[in-house]
Amino acid sequence: MSKSKKHHGDKSAKSEPKREESLLDLGNSEVATNNPIPSKLLELPKLSKKIYEKELKHLQIELVKLQEWVKHEGLKVVVLFEGRDAAGKGGAIKSITQSLNPRICRIVALGKPSDQERTQWYFQRYTAELPAAGEMVLFDRSWYNRAGVEHVMGYCTHEEYVEFLRSCPEFENMIQRSGIILIKYWFSVNDTEQEARFQDRIKDPRKRWKFSPMDLEARSRWVEYSKAKDDMFNATDTQLSPWYVIDGDDKRRARLNCINHLLAKIPYEDVLPKPFDLPPLQNKMTYVRPPLYLQNFIPDVTSHL
Repeated sequence: MSKSKKHHGDKSAKSEPKREESLLDLGNSEVATNNPIPSKLLELPKLSKKIYEKELKHLQIELVKLQEWVKHEGLKVVVLFEGRDAAGKGGAIKSITQSLNPRICRIVALGKPSDQERTQWYFQRYTAELPAAGEMVLFDRSWYNRAGVEHVMGYCTHEEYVEFLRSCPEFENMIQRSGIILIKYWFSVNDTEQEARFQDRIKDPRKRWKFSPMDLEARSRWVEYSKAKDDMFNATDTQLSPWYVIDGDDKRRARLNCINHLLAKIPYEDVLPKPFDLPPLQNKMTYVRPPLYLQNFIPDVTSHL
C-alpha cells in the first residue's frame, strides 16, 4: 500500500498532520468524494512559491516510489492531459516527470497526422505509443483532438466526429481490458486567466513558441470549444473511464492537486533501493593520462559573474 494509504489508516496520527503529509492525507479523504467543491468556488488565495515547492518536493518523492512500483510490478499506465490552451497541462506534466526516469515515464505529444496517417484507423498512431510492462506514458493531448480542435476547426467530417464519440468508449474499454491503467485529466481555466497567460507568453521570448495560429483562432471560438467539451464529456465520461477535472486557474494548486490525485489512483508500495555505501575508487595504476590541453574545453562565460 502506498505511503498515502498508510497515513489514511493510521488511527494514532495527530489531529494536526505535518505539512509534508497534509496533501496525501487530504487526497485520500477527498479524491473519493464524488463532487468535491471546485477551488475556484472557494476563492482560495494564490499559493506561495515557498509552500508550493515544499509540497512539490514531497509529492515528487512519492512519484519516484510510484515509478519504481510500476517497474517492479510491470504495470502499464496511461495518463491523458487535455484542456483549454494555457490551462496548465504542460506545467503539470513537467512537474510530474521532473524527477522520474524517462526510460520508465515518457511524454507523448504527437503533431498533426501525416497524409499516410490520415488514411489509417484513427486510433492507430496512438496505439503505437501505448506502454509496455513497466512503463508510464503521459499524453500531452491525445486521441481527443478529434472531439476538440478537429471538430471545431472542421479538420474532420461530421461522420468522423460522430464515429469517434461512438467508438472512443469502446476503444478505452478495450485497452483497459488489456491491463492498461487509464487516467484522464481535463484542465479548466477561465477566460480572464487564459488572457493573462497569453499576454505573458507574448511578452516573454522563452514562451512565445507556445503560441500557434490555432490558439488565436480558439480564442474567437470560445463558446464552440465549450460546447465541444460538454458534448465530449457527455459521450466519454463513463464509469469505467471517467474524466477528472482540475481547476487550473492557480497553476501551483493545479499541479499539486493533479499529482496527489494521480498517486491516489494507483496503489503502490515503497520498493526504492535502500541507501548504500559507494565502493572505493580503483587503486592508482601506472597510467599517464594525456595532457588536458589536447581536449576541447568550452569557454567559461561565467568567470565574470
